[in-house]
Amino acid sequence: MASEDSLSSNPLLQNFNFPPFDVVDARHVRPGIRALLHQLEAELDQLEKTVEPSWPKLVEPLEKIVDRLSVVWGIINHLKAVKDTPELRAAIEEVQPEKVKFQLRLGQSKPIYSAFKSIRESSDWNTLSEARQRLVEAQIKEAVLSGIALDDDKREEFNKIEQELEKLSHKFSENVLDATKKFEKLITDKKEIEGLPPSALGLFAQAAVSKGNENATADTGPWLITLDAPSYLPVMQHAKNRALREEVYRAYLSRASSGDLDNTAIIDQILKLRLEKAKLLGYSNYAEVSMATKMATVEKADELLEKLRSASWAPAVQDIEDLKSFAKNQGAAEADSLTHWDVTFWSERLRESKYDINEEELRPYFSLPKVMDGLFRLAKTLFGVDVVPADGVAPVWNSDVRFYCVKDSSGNPTAYFYFDPYSRPSEKRGGAWMDEVFSRSRVMAQKGSSVRLPVAQMVCNQTPPVGDKPSLMTFREVETVFHEFGHALQHMLTKEDEGLVSGIRNIEWDAVELPSQFMENWCYHRDTLMSIAKHYQTGETLPEDVYKKLLAARTFRAGSLSLRQLKFATVDLELHTKYVPGGTESIYDVDQRVSLKTQVIPPLPEDRFLCSFSHIFAGGYAAGYYSYKWAEVLSADAFSAFEDAGLDDIKAVKETGQRFRNTILALGGGKAPLQVFVAFRGREPSPEPLLRHNGLLAASA
Repeated sequence: MASEDSLSSNPLLQNFNFPPFDVVDARHVRPGIRALLHQLEAELDQLEKTVEPSWPKLVEPLEKIVDRLSVVWGIINHLKAVKDTPELRAAIEEVQPEKVKFQLRLGQSKPIYSAFKSIRESSDWNTLSEARQRLVEAQIKEAVLSGIALDDDKREEFNKIEQELEKLSHKFSENVLDATKKFEKLITDKKEIEGLPPSALGLFAQAAVSKGNENATADTGPWLITLDAPSYLPVMQHAKNRALREEVYRAYLSRASSGDLDNTAIIDQILKLRLEKAKLLGYSNYAEVSMATKMATVEKADELLEKLRSASWAPAVQDIEDLKSFAKNQGAAEADSLTHWDVTFWSERLRESKYDINEEELRPYFSLPKVMDGLFRLAKTLFGVDVVPADGVAPVWNSDVRFYCVKDSSGNPTAYFYFDPYSRPSEKRGGAWMDEVFSRSRVMAQKGSSVRLPVAQMVCNQTPPVGDKPSLMTFREVETVFHEFGHALQHMLTKEDEGLVSGIRNIEWDAVELPSQFMENWCYHRDTLMSIAKHYQTGETLPEDVYKKLLAARTFRAGSLSLRQLKFATVDLELHTKYVPGGTESIYDVDQRVSLKTQVIPPLPEDRFLCSFSHIFAGGYAAGYYSYKWAEVLSADAFSAFEDAGLDDIKAVKETGQRFRNTILALGGGKAPLQVFVAFRGREPSPEPLLRHNGLLAASA
């Protein structure tokens, strides 16, 4: 047991207004988490002894327990994602099972469950606010899904499965990370990387320097290629060297599928255990368990995927034909046998010739400071909030991290957020995400204030500034920042004070992408885009013809891109509905079978993409990947409300924006998402705006 004095100084156990991200490190994790769990167990014992079916005697003490754990665990989990070290990883791995055990105990507390059921069955039920009713029903559903209604022996089996699943998904993502890190290709001959833009060469040289080639430069090399997205994508898009593209593609596709890092058996075991878990709970497959807490049902999700697939197939076939004839005109030897490592490269060439947009040439117009200014201006126009820098108010984990305060129209703070923009491959995981640090909550308010304000974090992986040049972004990265900010807004602008259903909490998983994808639409809105697209040296605005091309490029290969997402979504649902673990069909057979209807160029027989499909094996998207498309339907339809009102009518835009703020952004998990949508849109969602935005309507008509 850690000595008391070291505990009293452990930053994880202090009272803080903002997490001590600057001082927490691996040595605090074991003693800190164990002491916290010890304390929370005592609080849970106390709650179980004194619980009554009332808000003060049940919900408030419960929220305090849940909140402390999620805040403190959130700190170390976040540091693992942005400042990973072997020591931190080992410490988290060691206490993870203890934390899971406590969460299971909490989730399966009979006294708490019974108290919630008493509230549900009491004569006062109808006097509760809608948000409180949703909170109670969500707690009951969650308890049932966590095995509470099971007999003791079955519950024990259930808990074993949960522990094992947590371990497996942890191992899955570590294997992906380690396999991604393992691949390194050092290139010394510049001819081999012909076609790559200077930004990529600079990145490759930086990578080479970090691996001991201290004299590496963008011009003279050597250059180190890795499988990190900022390295992998430029190779697939720009490398003229077809053999290099093939090598990197095959390496990327076979990540974590062999040797010590092979995820195949892990996937099988995950699927087997998920099915057992579903059967224990009385469902026929894991997809049904997943849908129990979603807006969709298995049938509705299937139906939507098929509707979108049939609208996308013919355009996707045409996309490949267009590529072939284009490559042929360019005299490419591979024109008749275009395959996976050619498609991205030739699509990029066709896009450049058709729209003459070279993503790289657009970078100077999208400097991070200008993009953020424009994003914050948009938030002010639509939602009436001011985003102001508040650096220094809260400790940060890296000197590049920015801190902001969000103020309402009267100038009062309503929320705060951190923004960590740049790629740090050695310690930070790839991708972009938003997460909560604190949720808005009445119960967790500090003395003297009526509510604790929400705090979010946004993390991206952009090219870092080089020398005195700011971070210059691709248009895709601009969309990503808008996307993550949409999530953050729903967390920050919530008006719900019940902490357990405020912000993004308790929002059905397939509705949670609505505000984020909604925000992406504004990147194509002329005035919004032109206000951010200023050349970082000359200040000149993006030329009008380039904007027109960006707009046209939006629907470029829309059929193919749509199919790609539909493939992921369909294979996910198949594996969690019809697939029989240990049966005649392997996971790779399922993948190949689904691909027949969702991939114009069939996958390679040795395709092992599933081994790095972290979304469904190590993320929250199991039997839920369809949510991306489901939410795209919602968000395109929400944006079409602004189109209907008139995008150039500033008064109408502001009114519609206020309505969006007061429904989609304000109500949090306190109201069913379909009702929230109808309150905003005046009707149920339709897939038509999405197909229209993607230029796929004619095909489906």
